[in-house]
Amino acid sequence: MVPKKIFLTKGMGRHKEKLASFEQALRAAGIAPFNLVKTSSIFPPGCELISKEEGLKLLKPGQIVFCVMSENSTDEPHRLISASIGLAIPKDKNTYGYLSEHHSFGEKEEDVGDYAEDLAASMLATTLGLEFDPEQSWDERRGLFKISGKIVRTKNITQTAMGKKGYWTTVIATAIFIT
Repeated sequence: MVPKKIFLTKGMGRHKEKLASFEQALRAAGIAPFNLVKTSSIFPPGCELISKEEGLKLLKPGQIVFCVMSENSTDEPHRLISASIGLAIPKDKNTYGYLSEHHSFGEKEEDVGDYAEDLAASMLATTLGLEFDPEQSWDERRGLFKISGKIVRTKNITQTAMGKKGYWTTVIATAIFIT
């Protein structure tokens, strides 16, 4: 069973109970009606990245759905939390790519997203034999990876939120596989 399509989604939930805040995040992401099974982080060869709207039309409530998920929660007021999925797709559609999960505290959305994207691209680059200096900035490595012609696309989806007094706040970022 190799997924043929994948879509990215994100959500935030807030509730007095931690589990209910997670459920609210799933609802905000549009994936609450599915039985989610977390997997490791390989973007399958030949897989097509589609929109969330297109992907949701292909799923049925109660369906078992495989995913890569990053999640984070807090019950601390004013605590910034984040969850991000990075994606790196190789030019050769017969080669697998990478997804990465990253979650953090106190970081801006752009920084968290760049980190997750960099992580996925760096993992893919090492499997493709690309030489790079891990001490270079993500912008420098991104340029090198694209110039190599072996990595065709990178992107991320990131959700951040600030904790609120008396509530659990949960953020998720998810890659949903469609078989």
